Amino acid sequence: MKFWTLERQLIAGFVLVALIVAAVGAVSWRNAQQLQDTGRRVAHTYEVIGELTAVSATMTDAETGMRGYVLTGQAAFLEPYDLARQTIATHLQRLRSLTSDNPEQQRRLQELDRLVENQFEARAGIIASRKIRGLEVARQLVSAGADKVGMDALRKTLSEMQQEEQALLRQRQVASARSDRQATLAVNVFRVMILALVLGSYFVTRRHLVMRNRAEQELRALNTTLEDRVRDRTAALESANGRLQESEARLKTIVEHLSEGVAVFDLEGRMLHFNRAALQMYGFASLEDCLQSLPEFAALLELSSMEGDVWTPEQWPLARIMRGESLEAFEARVRHLRDGWQRIFSYSGSLVRDAEGRPLMAVVAISDITTRKQAEQRLRQQLEHLNLLDHITRSIGERLDLRSIFQVVIRTLEDSLPIEFGCICLHDSATHKLEVASVGIKSGTLVAGLALTERASVSVDENGLGRCMRGELVYEPDIRQVGFPFPQRLVAGGLRSLVMAPLRSESRVFGVLVAARRAANGFDSVECEFLRQLSEHVALAAGQAQLHGALQQAYDDLRQTQQVVMQEERLRALGQMASGIAHDINNALSPVSLYTESMLESEPHLSARARSYLETIQRAVEDVAQTVARMREFYRQREIQLDLAPVDVNLLAQQVLDLTRARWSDMPLQHGITIQSVTDFAPDLPKIMGVESEIREALTNLVFNAVDAMPQGGTLTLRTRLSAVAGGAGVVLIEVADNGIGMDEETRVRCLEPFFTTKGERGTGLGLAMVFGAVQRHSATLEIESAPGRGTTMRLLFGVPSAVVAEPGQIEAAARPASRLRLLLIDDDPVLLKSLHDALEADGHVLVTANGGAEGVAAFRAATAREETFAAVITDLGMPYVDGRKVSASVKEASPGTPVIMLTGWGQRLVAEGDIPPHVDRVLAKPPKLRELREALAQLCRSAAFQEKP
Repeated sequence: MKFWTLERQLIAGFVLVALIVAAVGAVSWRNAQQLQDTGRRVAHTYEVIGELTAVSATMTDAETGMRGYVLTGQAAFLEPYDLARQTIATHLQRLRSLTSDNPEQQRRLQELDRLVENQFEARAGIIASRKIRGLEVARQLVSAGADKVGMDALRKTLSEMQQEEQALLRQRQVASARSDRQATLAVNVFRVMILALVLGSYFVTRRHLVMRNRAEQELRALNTTLEDRVRDRTAALESANGRLQESEARLKTIVEHLSEGVAVFDLEGRMLHFNRAALQMYGFASLEDCLQSLPEFAALLELSSMEGDVWTPEQWPLARIMRGESLEAFEARVRHLRDGWQRIFSYSGSLVRDAEGRPLMAVVAISDITTRKQAEQRLRQQLEHLNLLDHITRSIGERLDLRSIFQVVIRTLEDSLPIEFGCICLHDSATHKLEVASVGIKSGTLVAGLALTERASVSVDENGLGRCMRGELVYEPDIRQVGFPFPQRLVAGGLRSLVMAPLRSESRVFGVLVAARRAANGFDSVECEFLRQLSEHVALAAGQAQLHGALQQAYDDLRQTQQVVMQEERLRALGQMASGIAHDINNALSPVSLYTESMLESEPHLSARARSYLETIQRAVEDVAQTVARMREFYRQREIQLDLAPVDVNLLAQQVLDLTRARWSDMPLQHGITIQSVTDFAPDLPKIMGVESEIREALTNLVFNAVDAMPQGGTLTLRTRLSAVAGGAGVVLIEVADNGIGMDEETRVRCLEPFFTTKGERGTGLGLAMVFGAVQRHSATLEIESAPGRGTTMRLLFGVPSAVVAEPGQIEAAARPASRLRLLLIDDDPVLLKSLHDALEADGHVLVTANGGAEGVAAFRAATAREETFAAVITDLGMPYVDGRKVSASVKEASPGTPVIMLTGWGQRLVAEGDIPPHVDRVLAKPPKLRELREALAQLCRSAAFQEKP
């Protein structure tokens, strides 16, 4: 007996099949793992690209928000900027995590971090400049282009990173295709080997059957003694034949359960076998059904290449195999002409030959790759749409003209999507109709016949356009079935499928993007989603263009008043600064004023020169105090009701000339320019009733204007005189004249208008307006004489009152307390505290001093505990920790009858604005005057109970 019996051969075949199946399974598993890994890498690449796109969009939003805020100054426009600052770190961190395995991308990401930080620092500077320095400075910063240079560098870095990811994507797609080919090759090798085993089993079985027949012939020749052995041998052969049939059944079962289709044909092209997968692919119920209807079915099939070229039967896969070609992953489109289904199959196969190389049959392996190809097509289409969307967004982002934006969008869709008809319509809220704003160039042959030229009106129906105006994306696969006016107009032009995307700004739909094709079902879901995303970008760009137009109009409207606002801001800033320094100046002047006034009163043996010096010091201190008081005019309105007092015009004019000496003498001399001053004051000029500080300020402004009118030098003249008026006491004239450039008639007429100036940036346009206001408040008259090249004369005319009213406080100036008083002095300035102590001590009062509010409250409470009283408490307002308000409240809480006098550098402002703190009986301004202080003490401390016993 030979070793390789039929049973052993079958066992060896099964073992070989098992090994092949295991090997193919291992290879398939490995390829599947590679495919999954490649898929994850592709998804990872798309995620990186998405994050890069998000970074670009976020920085664009930040730029938009910053520019909107620069142009408008409204904080609402900073919301996209603030949101971008909040989210940009998240995107960058995500990119850092996603590209951790790519050193080159990490390096670019560090550069991107730096560029983003620089952009936000630059934009923060522009925003801060806009807030602090105004629109013009911020606009200059924007126009300087630093922000654009940084943004271009950022876009370049993003583009390099996207190119890197695109290259990685292509490499991984190539790797995926290679893994797919390897898997397909392994499966095909498996099929061929299985077929070879099947054929080998067939030949082995056939050989053994031949041997059995030969043995039966030999057995017939044996004698009857051998019949038992023949019968035994026959039984053994029958048993072997059963096992062979069982082996064939197993092989057939294996082939039947393969996921790939397997078809076997004879050399005449007749079907021998179709496995279950192949039957399902072609839509047959059974092998008998396939064999019966295959000729008819084949006649109804159309095969074409992936590019769409239709093949003749001679080019079909089976025909090529019959000609001896070996097919491997041969892809073809298959379409059933009657049922209409279309699939993409991959064919592999070859001729099966015998041991001598003669062809026996053709075996074809069939794979349905329709789903995979569709997924690849969708992926490519999405990538193309993403690139197209990026291209359109960049194109429209560089434009601020609404019509230009619409034309770029429509023309790009016509060329790249493509579409046969496209337009953009804007909604008119007044008529509730759509107006065609832009139509594509390639749609020009249709628009005339459809009456859809630009500015044409379209009614909003209750179906497609109505739903679109409510914010829905509307897709009509076949508009012949839609019985509304607008779709029917498109049907008349031969169009069949229609997409309408809303253009939404915030919560309002202001327009519609319309795209149509001639074929029914012309748009797939990917294209509809692309048009929806595009409409959002177009709406954003249109909104920005409309906003830019509105801001440009607003800028044009505000440009005439821009200088006015800038000057007001300067004055407001100056007023805020003046409010802060007034208190410090008054505190510094207080000791000088108190000691000077005390020495003039208490030192009768002073020399004439010393007394003159002290009087000059006293007058200078009063002038400084008045100057500080006038500073508040920059940040608060003047009182409508003026407190008039007698004013010596000649003395006032001389004071103005001395006060402005630096402006008309010292400063011009630095530039080699000489201005001479001439005074002509009428003697025995009567006093007028007015506010000395306002008249002084008006004359100061007139002197400054006269100096500005003499850029090459000249003569400044101050003149006063009395002019008689019939039936009246007369008029006092004050003239400020120069021999400078003069004014023409137009300038002379407008010179009193607020904010009108001929000095450019140097002037505020408020000087003469303030002078005119002061003149009106005094019921006076302003006359102007001027001519080009002949100088200007400004003349103020004040009426002389019939009787001059005494100055306030003049009658009671000598009022003093009747006896010695026990006083508590509270201030955080030791020098002022000592000077006030010395001045009041010279009047005979008993003083207790406290350095600061906390010490003063403690001293008062300690005296109250000892049953000691103070006739009055004199306290400062601004002190650290415990200020004058808390001091007065504590004093009144402990002793409601004790008067509180508040001595503060903000005294005039508190009185003028009615902001006298509670619990304060009298407010006096620094620098203090002994006359005012004595008068307050005399009025508030009349009770003998508070007088100190001698």
